[in-house]
Amino acid sequence: MVNLEQIPEFKSSPGLKEKLFALSTLKTLKKGEVLISEQSYIRSVPIVISGSLQVLRSDDEGREILMYYLRGGESCIMSFMGGLHHETSKVKVVAEEITEILFLPIERIRDLIREYPQWLEYMFNLYHKRFDELLELVNAIAFKKVDERLLDLLHKKQKLTGSYILEVTHEQLAHELATARVVISRLLKQLEDKGMVELGRNKIFLRMPSDKK
Repeated sequence: MVNLEQIPEFKSSPGLKEKLFALSTLKTLKKGEVLISEQSYIRSVPIVISGSLQVLRSDDEGREILMYYLRGGESCIMSFMGGLHHETSKVKVVAEEITEILFLPIERIRDLIREYPQWLEYMFNLYHKRFDELLELVNAIAFKKVDERLLDLLHKKQKLTGSYILEVTHEQLAHELATARVVISRLLKQLEDKGMVELGRNKIFLRMPSDKK
């Protein structure tokens, strides 16, 4: 698990971490709990201490697609920008697992920028990382088949949780990949036939590398 002490900007400035905790409120979210809804006003910026969050985008028909994950030590750059410009959220943020979060009030962002150059560098690094991940998503949608995207998603979930037993439904995977549940069920059965996964009730057992023949 990555924590704030491992982030270069916080490592080089212990005072920044202390100030951040002093200004913020620490809360714990349950798995599946919605942190930010689309079109809601952003009053605080979430910074993940432990666990992980999904950042999703939906269309006019309510179909969702997973844009990227927020892990320990990371924050939502869209919350930064939306809050600073007093805009409503363009994304939905949901807890992937039990997640501890620091909530920094929007009005305190500029105070930290003025006092700690490392804070601005932290924001820029987050922006760069999210931009790269969005480019990766565009490339995946444009050039990869759904079965490849599904397998990539399963591996991402494994890395996030550190477990090869993924507690996720076919419906959830379909939402995250913006496709139909029946498509996901068919592709998962194909992966099971190839010995790459084992399907259970609301669980997927991802084969460890040593399990593959």
